[in-house]
Amino acid sequence: MKIGLIGFGKTGKSVATVLLENNKFCLEWVLRKSTVLEKRSVSEFLGIPSEEQGIIYSSSKTSMEELLDKHPVDVIIDFSSTDGIYTYGEQAAQRKVKIISAISHYKDKELQLLKKLAHKTTVFWSPNITLGVNYLLFAAKFLKKIAPWVDIEVNEEHFKKKEGTSGTAVKIAEALEIDKDNINSVRAGGIVGKHEVIFGFPYQTVRLIHESISREAFGNGVVFVAENLKSKPKGLYNFEDILTPYFTV
Repeated sequence: MKIGLIGFGKTGKSVATVLLENNKFCLEWVLRKSTVLEKRSVSEFLGIPSEEQGIIYSSSKTSMEELLDKHPVDVIIDFSSTDGIYTYGEQAAQRKVKIISAISHYKDKELQLLKKLAHKTTVFWSPNITLGVNYLLFAAKFLKKIAPWVDIEVNEEHFKKKEGTSGTAVKIAEALEIDKDNINSVRAGGIVGKHEVIFGFPYQTVRLIHESISREAFGNGVVFVAENLKSKPKGLYNFEDILTPYFTV
């Protein structure tokens, strides 16, 4: 499966590493805003032995139309920013290229665009694309069904410079139908990401915890999603759509 990656920050580099090490995928190119590393080989820069032709391009010098014409891909994976979708969305949809977006915070305008693009191609969006945290979400929802009256608190911890409340924590709160005031945030050091859901019963406590030890966890999530999107028709999907069949008895 040929992959195009949008964004090459810390997480983008980790995702690229996982893709290069998986022989089921071919990282064709990376597109980023900066001209730093322009035309460098991704595998060479990351120091990963690979025969793949993955090249780094800058959006200020190479248009998405030109990139897709010269280096077509099956899937575009977005780890850039909230406005990244405007760089590639329409061009990808016109060519039926599948879109996997892992952007934490989208506003209504971007969400409406995703829905529009989903009329033409397969689109997936998740504010946290790690498999573990989405399994946690599933488990939490099941426990809430068993005990809808239980007290629930959500704790999220991230690196010092992360701004705003974790998009994943917000999604957990929405899924469990609790107020966002029940989300407690911690910003310290270089914490990659930790989410905890606390269920307070009268005489016992249940804690569901997921912690990302390394950003490569996002790459593993991308691989899982991409493999499960292969046979999906056009439409807008989330992790629940992909995981639900695995829970069918």
